[in-house]
Amino acid sequence: MENTAARKTSKIDPRTKIITGYVNHVLENGSEPLSVYKFAKELKMNEADFYAYFTSFEAVKSAVWGKLFDDTIQNLEAQEVFKEYSAREKLLGFLFTLVEELKKNRSYLLSLYAGQKDLKKLLPQEVKTFRTKFKDFANEIILEGKETEEIASRPIISERYDEALWLQVWFVFQFWLKDTSPSFEKTDAAIEKSVNLAFDLMGKSALDTFIDFAKFLYQNK
Repeated sequence: MENTAARKTSKIDPRTKIITGYVNHVLENGSEPLSVYKFAKELKMNEADFYAYFTSFEAVKSAVWGKLFDDTIQNLEAQEVFKEYSAREKLLGFLFTLVEELKKNRSYLLSLYAGQKDLKKLLPQEVKTFRTKFKDFANEIILEGKETEEIASRPIISERYDEALWLQVWFVFQFWLKDTSPSFEKTDAAIEKSVNLAFDLMGKSALDTFIDFAKFLYQNK
């Protein structure tokens, strides 16, 4: 009985088996499986077992992206100094840590996305869950930035800050896909420059100071 229990305990979780098997198939074949039936057979499981965890290959790809995000956040929050970071530093930390996670899956990501010309215009369906998770994270950063006045509150525009930061993440991913520099040095530079620009734009500018002063004069004339 004990040996039977041990064998059951050591079995690979079917969900993990599907995700790992999918990634390996893409790596070995340069494309996703032709059908769920053939893929399930390849993993020596029934097609119904696949559908017990995922409805499609897009759902599997979404799970891969979800893991990329979760691993990035886990590694980032494991750093004690992270809690002391400013809003700008937290976004920088997220992007640098994300790139480290992307590196672990570069061959897989290149196989799926390197040849797609519409990445700048369209967001693949499987990335949308990652986007939602990131925007939740971004809104926490934005709220902290507003509380410390690192980020300025502006009517209407403030409500789109999270989308602007998401576009920045997607820009970094596309830049990294094409980056051929040693140790992806150019991606690191792109992250630093783009984040600094974003926070300069979201921060309190000379224009905001002028508007505040104009309002003061108008209210006290």
